[in-house]
Amino acid sequence: MKNALGPVATLLIGVAILLTGSGLQGTLMPVRASIENFSTFAIAVVGASYFLGFTVGCLKGGELVKNVGHVRVFLAMTALASAAPLIHGLVLDPITWSLLRFLTGFCFAILYVVIESWLNERSSNENRGVVFSTYVMITLTMTAAGQMITLMYDPVGLELFVIASVLVSVAAVPVALSKSQTPELPQETDVNLRRLLKISPSGFFGCLASGLTSGAFWSFAPVFAAGSTNDISLVAWFMTAAVAGGAMGQWPLGFLSDSLGRRKTLAISAGTAALVAAIIVSTFGDLDFTGMVLLGAAWGFFSFPLYSISVAHSNDHADPKDYVMVSSGLLLMYGLGATAGPFMASALMTLSNLSGLFLMTGVAHTVVAIYVLQRIFRRTSAPVEQHILFSDALATAHTASHVCEEEVQSHRNPDNQD
Repeated sequence: MKNALGPVATLLIGVAILLTGSGLQGTLMPVRASIENFSTFAIAVVGASYFLGFTVGCLKGGELVKNVGHVRVFLAMTALASAAPLIHGLVLDPITWSLLRFLTGFCFAILYVVIESWLNERSSNENRGVVFSTYVMITLTMTAAGQMITLMYDPVGLELFVIASVLVSVAAVPVALSKSQTPELPQETDVNLRRLLKISPSGFFGCLASGLTSGAFWSFAPVFAAGSTNDISLVAWFMTAAVAGGAMGQWPLGFLSDSLGRRKTLAISAGTAALVAAIIVSTFGDLDFTGMVLLGAAWGFFSFPLYSISVAHSNDHADPKDYVMVSSGLLLMYGLGATAGPFMASALMTLSNLSGLFLMTGVAHTVVAIYVLQRIFRRTSAPVEQHILFSDALATAHTASHVCEEEVQSHRNPDNQD
């Protein structure tokens, strides 16, 4: 592992600092918006703006990196992304916040392009699973750590916005001073959603549903937690528990998908997440602090791995020449879902109460579970699925990068369709 992570150690340090700042912002924004009495719809717009910017960044980031190079783009995007939180703290206006969250989402999408291109360049087919599994774990754990920083200061003040800005800025230092060779410039690849749907309908809709539920969760879970009790510290603990649960769920469900099958695991993951959401809705207002935290962890455990398993399933059926298209297309579906999710959750929360957030996620997960089960029963006579290992599939599970095809060793069976 030391040999695998050594060449990217400084980059991963930068990633850890960057995502700590991102995690802090993700919890701070909805909490402060609620304190400032932003309407539910306004909070939805602010939340969706981030994912809309992220989607645009996924489409345009590769071209920007190709024109000026990875390091320059990383430095430019961290500069812009670090300025946004400071303006958030100074200008308390929903329209301004929406524009700033769009900018933040755009910057972070391009930062992921740089980070993941770099990781792919410096890893081999033999150690890529180790490198990217470490990256995914850092992503989730440092995001959770950032959320806990909200306990340090009152969210009404400017202090937390300043800390978020400082963390994003400092993240550029390890990358700027790294002696590691920068990756090759990315190759342009058009996203073909029609072909992506043909390759793997279950993966296609799994990523869309994951975006719907994740976008709604990141936009309104802090508001939900804050409105459940009078203890403001519950917000940080609930969010941290959900993200930590998601981190812990990656490997057990991933290994289950290797042995039991991707679609069966998708159905189990989505169905159980829907069940947990139903429990949260039915017990809303009656749960104590411990119950809220435990249910948050359980929801994250089964909900967050949905995207990784969907990507792994899609890659099982993709030709090597479609690797980049599949990665970019699935991330695009996630981004589109995450843009729409906050509005759907907002509507249900307005019609019912704060538990409408998990009513929305429960419905989305139920639809996915039913659809995947229907696909399984329709193809009971099909050959047994051939899988790449889930640890290898993680190399594309959170990726927005344009990876050179020759770096990818194919273990797929292109004749075995979803």
